[in-house]
Amino acid sequence: MTTTTSSHNIILIAGHWLGAWAWDDVLEHLETAHSRAVAVTLPGLDGNDPDRVTKTLDDQAAAILEILAQYGVSGDQPATIVAHSGANAPVSLVLDRHPELVHGVVWVDSGPLATGSVFAPELPEEVDELPLPSFDVLGQQASLDGLSAEVLERFRIRAVPEPGPVLRQPVELVNDARGKVRTTLVCCSIPGAQVLELAHAGHPMFAEVANIEHLEVIDLPTGHWPMWSRPRDLAKIIQSASTRVD
Repeated sequence: MTTTTSSHNIILIAGHWLGAWAWDDVLEHLETAHSRAVAVTLPGLDGNDPDRVTKTLDDQAAAILEILAQYGVSGDQPATIVAHSGANAPVSLVLDRHPELVHGVVWVDSGPLATGSVFAPELPEEVDELPLPSFDVLGQQASLDGLSAEVLERFRIRAVPEPGPVLRQPVELVNDARGKVRTTLVCCSIPGAQVLELAHAGHPMFAEVANIEHLEVIDLPTGHWPMWSRPRDLAKIIQSASTRVD
């Protein structure tokens, strides 16, 4: 976990298999006098936790809210939450439960989920965890553009298998106020224009985007892990979003 010394909080949460370490390169560029950037390892993604395979999306959402409380986040001093990839599930729950705590959300090659969404509904109950697949398989699911052999090796070494309960749990949402939170879509592997087209067409993966009242769409052409391939550019986008006012 890395912090700076000021009043505005930026909470960074990486996707599947990743912990706080995934944001190291971005944090180097976010250390300013105007914000405190905190990278989070979600429950279930700490390789030293003997109970990690039992963790759920509810556990992850509760952990994010605990971090917000720890840093004094309130309705008067809300935080900016940055969610990459599969972090969209617990962050969608946080937005639903406490939208007043969030100044804005930055979805990094990701986006808000619709109620009832499940990442891996067919994953058998007896499967405790899902390890990082081979890069040949992963590259068919998400773009690896911009990642060097060194970065891929680090990814492989440091990745922690994703807990099965997190992948099987439906995202249950009830609060329409989540759509009022300022939102920035950072579109990397899919251009922003295509994302908006899919959203307005009702595509289940992007349909929730159509319900956002204050939306900014930014193209950052690269692969699915821009925190490694374009960390400086991503940091600038996050910094800008954290001070955005509509």
